[in-house]
Amino acid sequence: MTDTLSPPEKLAALRAVLARDGVQGFLLTRGDAHLGEYVAPDSERLAWLTGFTGSAGCAVVLAERAMVFSDGRYVLQLETQTDGTVWERGHMIELPPERWTAAAAPGARVGYDPRLISAEMLARFERAGLVMVALDHNPVDAVWTDRPAPPLAPALPHEARFSGRDSEDKRRAIAAMIAETGADAVVLTDPASIAWLLNIRGSDVPCTPIAQGFAILRADASVTLYMAPEKLPETTRAWLGNAVATAAPERMAADLAALAGQRVRVDPAGSAVWFAQALRAAGATVVDGPDPVLLPKARKNAVEQEGARSAHLRDGIALAKFLHWLDANAAATSEIGAIEALDGFRAEAAEFRGNSFDAISGAGPDGAIIHYRVTPETDRLIGADTVYLIDSGAQYPDGTTDVTRTVWTGPSPAPDEVADAATRVLQGHIALAAAIFPKGTTGIRLDALARLPLWRAGLDYDHGTGHGIGSFLAVHEGPCSISPRSPPVPLEPGMILSDEPGYYRPGGFGIRAENLLLVGEHTPDGRFLAFETLTLAPFDRRLIATALLSPAERDWIDRYHARVLAQIGPHVPDAVRAWLASACAPL
Repeated sequence: MTDTLSPPEKLAALRAVLARDGVQGFLLTRGDAHLGEYVAPDSERLAWLTGFTGSAGCAVVLAERAMVFSDGRYVLQLETQTDGTVWERGHMIELPPERWTAAAAPGARVGYDPRLISAEMLARFERAGLVMVALDHNPVDAVWTDRPAPPLAPALPHEARFSGRDSEDKRRAIAAMIAETGADAVVLTDPASIAWLLNIRGSDVPCTPIAQGFAILRADASVTLYMAPEKLPETTRAWLGNAVATAAPERMAADLAALAGQRVRVDPAGSAVWFAQALRAAGATVVDGPDPVLLPKARKNAVEQEGARSAHLRDGIALAKFLHWLDANAAATSEIGAIEALDGFRAEAAEFRGNSFDAISGAGPDGAIIHYRVTPETDRLIGADTVYLIDSGAQYPDGTTDVTRTVWTGPSPAPDEVADAATRVLQGHIALAAAIFPKGTTGIRLDALARLPLWRAGLDYDHGTGHGIGSFLAVHEGPCSISPRSPPVPLEPGMILSDEPGYYRPGGFGIRAENLLLVGEHTPDGRFLAFETLTLAPFDRRLIATALLSPAERDWIDRYHARVLAQIGPHVPDAVRAWLASACAPL
C-alpha cells in the first residue's frame, strides 16, 4: 500500500473526485465486498487513505473536515497511525459516524459505494437526515494509483474427516430452512459461509482460510458459485459436484436480474446493500433475514469438536515451549522476536497452516494498546521486570485457536497493583469459564460475570468478553458473542467462544487472560449448559495474588493447571516438562 502521496494530498485528490461526482462527502468503510474483518490488500482502502490498519472502522470525508472512526480496541492505535493535522478521530460507539456527519454537514449529499456498505449501516445514515448517494465507482480507487491486484489463490477441498458433514447434506438442510420461510433463494456473500456450505477453503486474505466469492442457494438445494475461474482447479470443480454450478463474479448481476418475481433472502447486516438494490431493481422481492449459514456453522458437530480439542492440544504444546523459552529470554528479546519464536514453535507441527490473526505482542505500555500491532519502527525490548502480553492464534485443518497470556518477566516480584489487576482479570475469567446457565441464555447475560471482580475495584475494559470461533475458518465468528452489546443469540451446544476479560492502563501495562470455551450440556435433559475449556496453557503464577482468591477460584486454577500438565507434559522435552511442572504446581 505504498504511495507517493502524503495524507493531505490523498484527501485533496479524493475531494476533487467527490466534487466531480456532485457529492459533499464520502463514507468509506473498512470492509470489502464481503464486509469481512480480514480483507485482501486490494481492498485496504481505509488503511491506504488514513494510515489506520485496525480491523474495524470507517472514515467520513467532507469538504472541510475528515474523521476516522473505530471502536475501543483501537483508540490508541488511531492516535498513532493517523495524521492529526488532517484527520479527526472518533470512538464509533460513543460517537456514531452518522451522528457526527449529520452535525458536521446537515442535509449533505454523502456518496457511498453500495458494494461496501450494509443496508443496516446505510439506513442509520439516512435516518440521521443525510442524503446518501450510491456511486457507480469507488472514488478512492480513482486516486489509489498503485492498488494491488485482487487475489487469485485456488479454492481447495476441505475433507470430511475435518468437516464431519458432507456438502450435499448441508445444502439440503439450509435450502429447507429457506423454503420454510417462503423464500425461493438466498444470496450468500460471506466467503466463510460459502466455505462451510461447500466444504472448501482458500488463502485469499491473511489469517482466514477462505476463497473469496459469492453464491446463490436455491430452495431446491442447487447452488451457483460466483468465483474467478482461475481460483477453481479441476479437482475443486469435481469436488463441488454437478449440483454446484460455477460462474465468474461478473455474471452475478444478470443472474440476480433473472430472479425477477421471486422472493430472495439477503442479510441486511452482513451483505452489501448492492445485492438488495439489484434485486429490487429487477422486480424481485427482497426478504430481510440473517445469513442462514451462520448458526449451523457456529454449532460445531462432533467431528469439529474433537478436531478443536486436537488443535488445542497441538497448540498447547507450542505454547508450553514458547513460555519456557520466554522465561529464559524475555530480558533480551523484543516484541517481534517473541512472535517469531512462537511462530517457530507452532510451525514444528506438520498440521500448522499459519496464524489465525496477527499476534498482539506488547511489552509494558504497548500491552495497554488493546489491539497493538508491533512494527519494526515500534518494536520494543521486552526486558526484565515488565508486564508482557501475547495474544495469538493458529490455524490447523481441524481447528482454529486464539489464546492470550500475560507474563511478568521478573526477576523482582510483580508490583502489588499489577498483581491485583491481573488477579481480578483471572477471577473474571474463571467466573465465566465455570458458569452454569439455562438453555436460551444469551451472551449479554453472561458478560457481567467476567467484569464483576474488576468492577469491585472500580476497573473495567472497553471491549467484549467473548467472540465466536470458526473451525479452520475465521477467528472472529458470529452470530454468538459475550459482551454488553451481544446480539440476542442464545448460546448452544457446539458453539466455541473466547473468554478474555482484561485491564489496560494507558502508558503503563495491559493484562488479558484468554481461553477458548466449548458450550456443552450440563444436565442430561439439556436444560442447563456449561463450558469446557479447550485452551491448554498455564497462567503466570507470578501475577496471581492468592490472598484475593476464594477457595473455589483457587481450586479451579489448581485443577486447570493439573490438566494442562497431564495433557501437555508427555509431549514436550524434559526441560520444558520440568518448567511446566513448576508453572502448574498447586498454588
